Amino acid sequence: MFITVSGPPGSGKSTTAAALAEQFGLEHTSGGDIFRGLAEEKGISLAELNERAETDPAIDRDLDRRLHEIATDAEDLVLESRLAGWLSGDHADFRIWLDAPVAVRAERIAEREDKSVEQAREETVEREASEAQRYLEYYDIDIEDLSIYDVALNTARWGEDDVPELLASAIERHDPAVDEGKAPVGFEL
Repeated sequence: MFITVSGPPGSGKSTTAAALAEQFGLEHTSGGDIFRGLAEEKGISLAELNERAETDPAIDRDLDRRLHEIATDAEDLVLESRLAGWLSGDHADFRIWLDAPVAVRAERIAEREDKSVEQAREETVEREASEAQRYLEYYDIDIEDLSIYDVALNTARWGEDDVPELLASAIERHDPAVDEGKAPVGFEL
């Protein structure tokens, strides 16, 4: 089984992906971990790599290429990243989009990164706008197009333990035969 978990920063991707991986006995790969690895390879901070990515398309393309390679060879995996659903093409068995209002996500990020909610909100809004523009420019992906996902869930409405439980139920009830009529997902890197 290959599951993707996507969504904006602070939506609960990492927590949910880890819980689903554990529940279904799957490996868990995080785009954030791969991005941190890229920063380490380059000997720079994560913030600096993020800043460079805004002007150097090679950074996003390298990350996305690595994630795409993982996705196309995936078996028994939960792949978590902002573009995981898109990068997986038709290889994913189940695609999930998580979201929450920006105020909720900013609170989560502020707590996780030990910064003010105001700063987290400002950085998050700016980051999302920058990423959305790059995804459209590089791959013609409208990140707000949720039509490729099997489930889109507002994580602010349920507790941290409830979200994976709801999604596990949906995954268990998923009928792959229904997927046969769906338009293929894919793009060129």
